[in-house]
Amino acid sequence: MDGIVTEVTVGVKRGSDELLSGSVLSSPNSNMSSMVVTANGNDSKKFKGEDKMDGAPSRVLHIRKLPGEVTETEVIALGLPFGKVTNILMLKGKNQAFLELATEEAAITMVNYYSAVTPHLRNQPIYIQYSNHKELKTDNTLNQRAQAVLQAVTAVQTANTPLSGTAVSESAVTPAQSPVLRIIIDNMYYPVTLDVLHQIFTKFGAVLKIITFTKNNQFQALLQYGDPVNAQQAKLALDGQNIYNACCTLRIDFSKLVNLNVKYNNDKSRDYTRPDLPSGDGQPALDPAIAAAFAKETSLLAVPGALSPLAIPNAAAAAAAAAAGRVGMPGVSAGGNTVLLVSNLNEEMVTPQSLFTLFGVYGDVQRVKILYNKKDSALIQMADGNQSQLAMNHLNGQKMYGKIIRVTLSKHQTVQLPREGLDDQGLTKDFGNSPLHRFKKPGSKNFQNIFPPSATLHLSNIPPSVAEEDLRTLFANTGGTVKAFKFFQDHKMALLQMATVEEAIQALIDLHNYNLGENHHLRVSFSKSTI
Repeated sequence: MDGIVTEVTVGVKRGSDELLSGSVLSSPNSNMSSMVVTANGNDSKKFKGEDKMDGAPSRVLHIRKLPGEVTETEVIALGLPFGKVTNILMLKGKNQAFLELATEEAAITMVNYYSAVTPHLRNQPIYIQYSNHKELKTDNTLNQRAQAVLQAVTAVQTANTPLSGTAVSESAVTPAQSPVLRIIIDNMYYPVTLDVLHQIFTKFGAVLKIITFTKNNQFQALLQYGDPVNAQQAKLALDGQNIYNACCTLRIDFSKLVNLNVKYNNDKSRDYTRPDLPSGDGQPALDPAIAAAFAKETSLLAVPGALSPLAIPNAAAAAAAAAAGRVGMPGVSAGGNTVLLVSNLNEEMVTPQSLFTLFGVYGDVQRVKILYNKKDSALIQMADGNQSQLAMNHLNGQKMYGKIIRVTLSKHQTVQLPREGLDDQGLTKDFGNSPLHRFKKPGSKNFQNIFPPSATLHLSNIPPSVAEEDLRTLFANTGGTVKAFKFFQDHKMALLQMATVEEAIQALIDLHNYNLGENHHLRVSFSKSTI
């Protein structure tokens, strides 16, 4: 075991971002001492490297055409983004290796990903296929070094501490070796989405994972490449560049992390190697056809191929600002249909104002028309196609005034106002100049806080004189039950939990912009938190 050196990065928790885990990685340029595992004679005979390309799935993978000087750590790193690696056997003389993953599912994901994106080690293409072997049985006395590397990986992934008796250096991977970049956006006058980042950074290599979050009131992202060399190239080319003219400046550093653990595919995090992951907010996982499109450049903005600079015309920036209302579906352009048809409404209760307030959570409602001859239906015009898509995704199937509403895209391009002098009984209302639009201001924090309807509401703009009991009473008067309440931010904000999502929707409709006195109008939105 003497002379074995591995490099371990312990997971770092960054602010509210708890999706990260550490792991072990050596870059192709690493100066690590080579850790050669020579199989004994029996192993060499057993593993002749004659696995067929069309073999059935197995959690053991056969890797061919490896560069002669490659280390176990580099081979293990190929599997880390997909799950736990449980064994490895290097056949140095044959330039081959066998890698065993904890589950067959992880192996299938890895093979599927690398069949679309050719893996490289030390700038040389390698080939990965299923092995005929269902598990790796290696002579651990001859395979000590590989086992030490695997133990180090396991120690970091599970307990974040090295196993006792394992020769492990606790020095972190030097920053230049990490395939993970930490990205901060300065001067964010226009919102930047996960999809925009993917399109920009994918020019430099395969992007495996992205996690976005807000820390210290700044939009930040962690982005993982398949190869540290790609990360280095992207940093050199993009650090200090503007995404849009004179704003949204990229500040890029290498992260101390070398692997990101993404649990959900949604607008804040995405694992491009795992299109099957759930969205994490109660919605079904993405349709497979849409998930497959993630790997392609379906971003909303056409970034010039040269990327020098990244200046995107301000018209596109304006579209991006609207698009970043947390895009409901990838590839839906801002020019899509802006008008929604909402049906199965409670015609005794519904008003243009109540629809404006509810749909205004997901975009800036321009006009509302309750249909004269069919008062359980309404047309709602949003500011752009992304907002209408977002509202449809989040509100279709929700309960409003006791009825499950249906939201679809309308064939109409605009909502017509009634002719002047014609009384339509207040069924049509123009909200184009409303001061209550949440997304008018580019770069507004509201872009980052769009969540599906939930029983927990986020309250803000609360004056100092208003107590918890006042707010509990106010919300109970909307007809529901207040289950929990919590002040934060020096009593300027609070979380309030109703008994059901339907009750929370009702409370939001009734109390968003409610005048609490002292020139404070209450702001109400759905929260992703629970109390």
